[in-house]
Amino acid sequence: MGQLREDGYHHLTTVFQAVSLYDEVTVTRSSSLTVTVEGEGADLVPPDQSNLAARAVELLAARSGHEARVAISIRKGIPVAGGCAGGSADAAAALVAADALWGTEWTRDQLAAAGAELGSDVPFALHGGTALGTGRGERLTPVLEQGTYSWVLALSSPGLSTPAVYAELDRQRCAGPVGLVPDPAEVLAALRQGDAAALGAALANDLQPAALALQPGLRSLLETARSIGALGAIVSGSGPTVAVLARDADHADSLAAALSARGWARVRRADGPVPGARVVEAR
Repeated sequence: MGQLREDGYHHLTTVFQAVSLYDEVTVTRSSSLTVTVEGEGADLVPPDQSNLAARAVELLAARSGHEARVAISIRKGIPVAGGCAGGSADAAAALVAADALWGTEWTRDQLAAAGAELGSDVPFALHGGTALGTGRGERLTPVLEQGTYSWVLALSSPGLSTPAVYAELDRQRCAGPVGLVPDPAEVLAALRQGDAAALGAALANDLQPAALALQPGLRSLLETARSIGALGAIVSGSGPTVAVLARDADHADSLAAALSARGWARVRRADGPVPGARVVEAR
């Protein structure tokens, strides 16, 4: 992660991988724009026009000549305030759903360009798979890869504010030289080779020290994951979710059970890469 830019963002080099943890977003015609949210953490998600999904619908409506009179229903499966881009995934899903509902026939790249105005992670949530993100994370390059990767996501409470984590990163860097954008060569090489062990060894996150400073208990979770045989463990994004890499699906199941037995009750299994936001059922 590089320096703070004049626009308030940081220069990023990020390797994204979409995994099989989903929110379900339903968009139907209505007399006005409404948002309802259900599922774990729903009380932390704004059920109004400040919701990223609602903002996505309003943006597409304004650009395509439609009125944003739809009912948006969100069923949460992605951790809320967990550094897993759940809000961005909802915005991406809302763009895809509204495009299908109105028949605007925007290309995926057009939707991604609009989504970048809402958040840096929205373009990737639209495309999915595995990609290298640069700029503030919105400029995507597909990554050559082999195989499927098995993950355990360990959820920690309370959530962490992304702006607070970035502010802590900047505070930590004030006393020393500002870090340069890291070279992701080792991660990209491991993905090309389909080598989960090499990928686990190469995992790194410049935001992790800041997240640990704000939520020190995460250090124990990282150490526990490594001690029980994980190939790698890393704070996901700005945290506090920890992503734990396994050798394969069976190993991931064992790691999930072991973490649960050690008191980390909120664990989820996921595999990647998977596609981005898509229409599951048209109504």
